[in-house]
Amino acid sequence: MQRIKLTDLLIFVVAAELVGAASALFSGGNFREYYDALVRPPIAPPGWVFPVAWGLLYALMGTAAYLVYLNAHDLRTAALKLYLLQLFVNFLWSPVFFGAKQLIPAAVIAGVLLVTVTLTTVAFFRVSETAGALMLPYLGWSAYALYLSVGYAVLN
Repeated sequence: MQRIKLTDLLIFVVAAELVGAASALFSGGNFREYYDALVRPPIAPPGWVFPVAWGLLYALMGTAAYLVYLNAHDLRTAALKLYLLQLFVNFLWSPVFFGAKQLIPAAVIAGVLLVTVTLTTVAFFRVSETAGALMLPYLGWSAYALYLSVGYAVLN
């Protein structure tokens, strides 16, 4: 494995964060009003939790992707392709849930996201145990997001 370069690491982290920012931008921006009007499933967090959680998760996944990128493992390219796929699916959720206000399709996207994050996490573990471990909070949050998405779809 190559030596870590802070500038390169920051590029990976910022790129992941930008996916979240772009998704929010394409969502229309009236998150709080819409979210507060929905009937919430049990154990749904207050709205302010989401940007904090996602900010941390994007930083972790960007760091994990950078560690995979540094590794010369045979599965590196496949793992990074899965990473890009899950980022794309991740990007889709907010515009569908908040922008289009389509709760059932958002729940389907959340299900696809959980599958792609699971596959990415497994692939990252095969390339780098540290990278895989960094993906575990995101995997847990993705499962929670699926629960919330289905809950919102059923209750609203």
